[in-house]
Amino acid sequence: MRNAVLALLVCLCLGACSSVPLSLPSKQPDPEEAADSRRPSKPRDARTRAKLHTELGALYLQANQLATALEELTIAIDIDPSYAKAYSTRGLAGFQAREIPFADQDFQRALRLDANDPEINNNYGWFLCQIGREKEAIAFFQKAIRNPLYETPDMAYLNAGTCYAKLGDFAAADDYVQHSLRIAPGNPQALLQLANINYQRGHLELAKQQLAELLRKTEPSAEALWLGVRIERRLGNRPAEARYGNQLRNRFPLSREAQELLRGNVE
Repeated sequence: MRNAVLALLVCLCLGACSSVPLSLPSKQPDPEEAADSRRPSKPRDARTRAKLHTELGALYLQANQLATALEELTIAIDIDPSYAKAYSTRGLAGFQAREIPFADQDFQRALRLDANDPEINNNYGWFLCQIGREKEAIAFFQKAIRNPLYETPDMAYLNAGTCYAKLGDFAAADDYVQHSLRIAPGNPQALLQLANINYQRGHLELAKQQLAELLRKTEPSAEALWLGVRIERRLGNRPAEARYGNQLRNRFPLSREAQELLRGNVE
């Protein structure tokens, strides 16, 4: 999933954010405006205009501008009510806005319009896994993976592995994440998830080693630092735990992980 929507999925389903700053207009031009001599003609067919609004909505969503993202995606649906990807992307935005029933409706509408689209299946599986419906989610990941036209099956494998870990099936989780890494070696989110799986299995030294190797190659995320805190707490290494905790508070003070640390909710 190399487009903006799927780049966002890795960000949301596994806790990572894009490090590339987005330069978005404060007020985008209306694609419905008539062209003048200073601008090229705007596309006139409904599907093209709906696609443009959907892609713009995905960019606003990636930048965490939820209200504007929802506005763009609703415009896309108004222009072309049969465009499945607009509903799927609005489902992601609805989840971010915590409008869970409406997000679910959008995903289901997307699937009714295009049941075989692998990106939509992956997105819906991720959504279900986030809201505690992990067993239902697996079937959607598997459907995405089986589609020979899916350009980035590594993402569905990774999401499935994350979901299996939430179900407590760590053998399946490890298998799916390893498969994801065979397709896309070095993916930081997959490597982080592998360390997290080993932490949950009680393989603390292996998890510590995998996390340290990851942090030597990439900038730490809040999720990675939080995992470091918990690994070192269970190993009884209080100085290392404190180092991870200080980094988490200083780098990501508003993150969910930092709030858990402040509340003392260290496993």
